[in-house]
Amino acid sequence: MSYLDNIQTFVRVYELGSMSAAARDMRISAAVTSARISQLEQHLGVRLFQRTTRSLTATEQGQAFYGGACDVLEAVASAETQIVDITDNPKGSLYVAAPLGVGRRLIAPHVPEFLRLYPDINMRLRLTDRKVDLTTEGLDLAFFLGQPEDSNLRIRKIADVQRILCASPAYIRTKGNPADGDALIADNHECINLRYPGVAEFQWRLMTGEGAKRFRVTGRFESDDGDVLTDWALSGNGIVMKPLFEVSDHIKAGRLVPVAVDTPPEPIQMACLFTHRRGQDPKSRLFMEFMIERISVAVQT
Repeated sequence: MSYLDNIQTFVRVYELGSMSAAARDMRISAAVTSARISQLEQHLGVRLFQRTTRSLTATEQGQAFYGGACDVLEAVASAETQIVDITDNPKGSLYVAAPLGVGRRLIAPHVPEFLRLYPDINMRLRLTDRKVDLTTEGLDLAFFLGQPEDSNLRIRKIADVQRILCASPAYIRTKGNPADGDALIADNHECINLRYPGVAEFQWRLMTGEGAKRFRVTGRFESDDGDVLTDWALSGNGIVMKPLFEVSDHIKAGRLVPVAVDTPPEPIQMACLFTHRRGQDPKSRLFMEFMIERISVAVQT
């Protein structure tokens, strides 16, 4: 095992707070992870982590070593970048996150083409509708809808995405089709919501004659999986707000019907998020430009 491998393993254990989590992230066994940390501790002559059966905590020496370890890895990555820029042959694993709907419909279909163009890159695509942390999760890029909360990250806007309120014909036959956001609230419609950690209430931002207005909506159906929300709407359980590209086929086929059309949802930003260091990586830049070109066309047609 190389010293550099040991340092890289230490950084991932430190950031994820778990030997097993680091092993899964690096796709190595827990035994190899433990052995690398032990070798590094033996080399340095200090204990980097306090271990118990239930927890793992960095020691004072481990906390001090972390900053220097990150500098080492960044220096190596920078040196590799210089070579890649010369050879135009990017290599390595690319860790990318995206919401389920965006990932399944806009990103995953194009990954094979990208990997054919760059056969020495390995794709690690993580799809989730929860908010992700690029640093602690070791991500190169994260595609998202909305506004980022971390102002220290870099953002590349892709497009403003049209959204729509819709429900099944069965729901409309039973509950009616509200003309606008006021009727949506007044008639106590069942609103299907995407749940994020820490969300205290659900508000839909709709466009009125006076501009954008927030409507506080309620409903018994909520999930952290956007495709589950669509399935519930298709089954007649309520009204859902979705990016148009996710439900356009259902709208065209009549399985879902637009509602509250006098106050459509405000468009939502689609963008790509990355740290300054990750954004300098050639394979990250290549993938971002490759996807932005294809996503921009898909969401605007």
